[in-house]
Amino acid sequence: MVDPAQPAGRLPPLWRHLWSWVVGVLLVVWTTLLMVAWYTGHHEAEEVTDGQLVAVARLWLPVVTGPTQAAPEAIGENRARAYVQDVAVIRWQGAQLLTDTHGLATSLGLEQPPAAGFSQRLQDTPAGQAHWRLYVAEKGDARVAVIMNMDQRLDLARDMALKLARPALFILPLVALLLWWALQRGLRPLDRLSSDVAALDGLAGQRLDTAHRFREFSSTVSAINSLVDSLQARARRERGFASDVAHELRTPLAALTLQAGAARHDPSPERLAQLEATALRAGHILAQLLDLARAQRGGSQGEDPAWKPVALGDLVANLVASHAPAGFQSGHELSLDQPEDVVTVRTQPLLLELALRNLIENALSHTPPGTQVGVQVWRTADAVGVSVSDDGQRPGAPVVAATAGASGLGLGLRLVARIAEELGATLERNAGEAPMTTRFTLRWPLT
Repeated sequence: MVDPAQPAGRLPPLWRHLWSWVVGVLLVVWTTLLMVAWYTGHHEAEEVTDGQLVAVARLWLPVVTGPTQAAPEAIGENRARAYVQDVAVIRWQGAQLLTDTHGLATSLGLEQPPAAGFSQRLQDTPAGQAHWRLYVAEKGDARVAVIMNMDQRLDLARDMALKLARPALFILPLVALLLWWALQRGLRPLDRLSSDVAALDGLAGQRLDTAHRFREFSSTVSAINSLVDSLQARARRERGFASDVAHELRTPLAALTLQAGAARHDPSPERLAQLEATALRAGHILAQLLDLARAQRGGSQGEDPAWKPVALGDLVANLVASHAPAGFQSGHELSLDQPEDVVTVRTQPLLLELALRNLIENALSHTPPGTQVGVQVWRTADAVGVSVSDDGQRPGAPVVAATAGASGLGLGLRLVARIAEELGATLERNAGEAPMTTRFTLRWPLT
């Protein structure tokens, strides 16, 4: 395994890795070629020499000569001429030995004619045992034995094998050198692509050029561009979220400054109460941000199981129970509706709890007293989810008084939308079912 902390300059180059593998394969091929050449050389040498023995025997059979004991040059002395195969001939007429060209009949035990066909003979010499290949042909009562030294046969086999393998031996270094050059040249487009990726500024909106010479680069470039697009979209969301937080904090902080100045000159209970409410609003916004950061950090670091099956009914029931006192004090009717079957979704419990708490708190904070706030867990054929509905905008409903501590729905819905994205859900807003007039829904599609 490669050490991720190892500097890139110390890592082996890809071309060398590919080159070593290709050269290794070439060595295996070359070794196989040597083995095939060795086998082929010996096989062809056997075929050639046995054919020569048969041909010489057939030439001698019809020859009629008198007895002779001639002793020419010894067989096998001049091995440089590998393709010049010397043979000895022994001829019988009946049981009478007529010809022994090299005087081998006695040393090889051939005073009497042997059986026709191929055979092997051993000869004891001062240099050790000599191996001979023997072929006997017969016609009538005439028999001819043609004998060849096996050392000559081995010389011929080695010569043929080397002539087959020698070209590969010389070509292998040349092929390795050409492969080294070709791989370096062939990987240059990959080096250029790496340079383009290194120079890419994804946050500045740059993308890789999709026009490439090679088809294999298209998927890589598309994947990199998709990653860049994802990073850019995430960066835009981060900047938008930061802008929303800054805008949300700017209002209470500016109000704090003005109200503090006013309270310094006129520290009346009303001004101090406004100052306290504004400070509480700023503290609430910061608390929401801290909750979001804590929930995300806990999921990523494993302090709480990041993703696990969560029973939506149990989670929502606990939240409704915890908000029941606040609903009673504010004059809201808080209810829960869930199916008998357990509805389960795989999610991050802390983030989901934070999102639902914000939806319930928004419904309680931004609707008039006497409003119904219903929380529903539901399941359909293609999705599951949780909805928070209210009837605060029904005809004749009281209008919530605007205060310095309430501007719209605050940061809560922005947090919920961000959490929904993290959890793989969608945040939907509609009028809901009568008598409800506003509904916020977290929906998870069933895949």
